[in-house]
Amino acid sequence: MIRTVESAPASAPVLAAYSYCEAVTGQQARNFAYGIRLLPTPKRRAMSALYAFSRRVDDIGDGVLPADVKVSRLDDTRALLSRIREGGVDEDDTDPVAVALAHAARRFPIPLGGLDELIDGVQMDLRGETYETWDDLKVYCRCVAGAIGRLSLGVFGTEPGARGAERAPEYADTLGLALQLTNILRDVREDAEDGRTYLPADDLAKFGCSAGFKGPKPPEGSDFAGLVHFEVRRARALFAEGYRLLPMLDRRSGACVAAMAGIYRRLLDRIERDPEAVLRGRVSLPGREKAYVAVRGLSGLDARHVTRRTVRRRA
Repeated sequence: MIRTVESAPASAPVLAAYSYCEAVTGQQARNFAYGIRLLPTPKRRAMSALYAFSRRVDDIGDGVLPADVKVSRLDDTRALLSRIREGGVDEDDTDPVAVALAHAARRFPIPLGGLDELIDGVQMDLRGETYETWDDLKVYCRCVAGAIGRLSLGVFGTEPGARGAERAPEYADTLGLALQLTNILRDVREDAEDGRTYLPADDLAKFGCSAGFKGPKPPEGSDFAGLVHFEVRRARALFAEGYRLLPMLDRRSGACVAAMAGIYRRLLDRIERDPEAVLRGRVSLPGREKAYVAVRGLSGLDARHVTRRTVRRRA
């Protein structure tokens, strides 16, 4: 069982740092914010601190700075993470993200090494790495998304006596992979325009898509729909495995996870229905649909569904 570490009430500087992180999350997190709104205040603040730090890392990788400057800034960010880990960030530090994350890491058993993995993943992007097989791509996905799942689990914790809780980090990691593969499908053209290819080369070759995706139409003679449906099935299998985490969480943490994952599952449904939509523009859900998914998560419907399915498999 992963327990919450008790702490004294947060000071005014720490509360201000958390407010900054929550503002960053509310402004920049398209889907993430819908889930963390469902958490109690201490967990919501901690998740906002994790998001703000992760956003900083992602923005370095996605920005327009020269590659050598990006490498230097990632090194600086890793050094900051080491300071946080070693207790070297004071409450009056001028970096609100560092202050908030340091406080969150004292209150919750957050495995901060996951943020090192995120930096590793962004460095893979800077090197322009491509992936021959799904096993190769999984390494990248575990860095940039699976690690976030494991970090989040440090905040959520597991319910006392939850059956199979020792596998909770594995399920959190797998759910992160499902979300990242959905992201990769959604952003396939945008990434191609930025010179990035994430889908495995052997999958692209199998469906005649090795020429890439730089326009609103699939490569001539390719089976693009077949490629998308193949990857959708892979993502669905990851979701099915990762959702086994839900019954191990308390109601509001489970609602948070169900909301975030549910939004991505619905994105996956839209991509499956119209594969070429990802070549025409960004596929997204309207706000009212995201809100519905969040309410469904709070109701516990997804957690109960997973529990029933797990019981049937064991019977």
